[in-house]
Amino acid sequence: MPKIYIVEDDDNIRELVLYALKGMDGPESKGTEFTVQGFSCPKDFWQAIKSDLPDLVLLDIMLPDEDGISILKKLKSESKTKNFPIIMLTAKGSEYERVTGLDLGADDYITKPFSVLELISRIKAVLRRTGKNSKNTSLVYGKVELNAEKHTVKVGGENILLTYKEFELLQFLMENTGVVLSRDKIMSTVWGIDFEGETRTVDMHIKTLRQKLGANGEIIKTVRSVGYKVGD
Repeated sequence: MPKIYIVEDDDNIRELVLYALKGMDGPESKGTEFTVQGFSCPKDFWQAIKSDLPDLVLLDIMLPDEDGISILKKLKSESKTKNFPIIMLTAKGSEYERVTGLDLGADDYITKPFSVLELISRIKAVLRRTGKNSKNTSLVYGKVELNAEKHTVKVGGENILLTYKEFELLQFLMENTGVVLSRDKIMSTVWGIDFEGETRTVDMHIKTLRQKLGANGEIIKTVRSVGYKVGD
């Protein structure tokens, strides 16, 4: 049974989510039971993960003492917690925080107020995606080498520093060499959401990724009006 931690200082929201994830009454709740634990402040959350690691974290952005973005950065910088699936809980209209969270490695976000059933659906989707870790450890195309286990990229033998999302984007493209991937498909797989009206996020990341790969950035081909692919 997946273990989920929720870091949320609003008592009403936290208790509602805890109740829902423990299993609601009725046919719609079938198969949605989780082991859950809630935290109203970051200090208690940090104390808990010292001894017991969860399978997924629901993380509010606005928190007392330490905001969710800062917590996300710390989780992604530590070897034992960097692979935690994380869903950010954000206020309506906070686009900058959502984009920042996704770029730093959050797997998804959900905007308050939210439907409990939608939240459960998002959690299941993230757990399914992150549970599929049987990807090729090493991917090579031309002079570009990507090692998923070590989380490194080399071009002509030289290490290239990529952001978390740039790495995932390159990995997804290289895993599907020769296949044209639409912007929507890239968005839903790499960012884990249908980010309406923001497919330019993909274009921006492709641009910076090409720049960092230098002359080898040409392995990423643009397919007009469709998307992108690696290779011919």
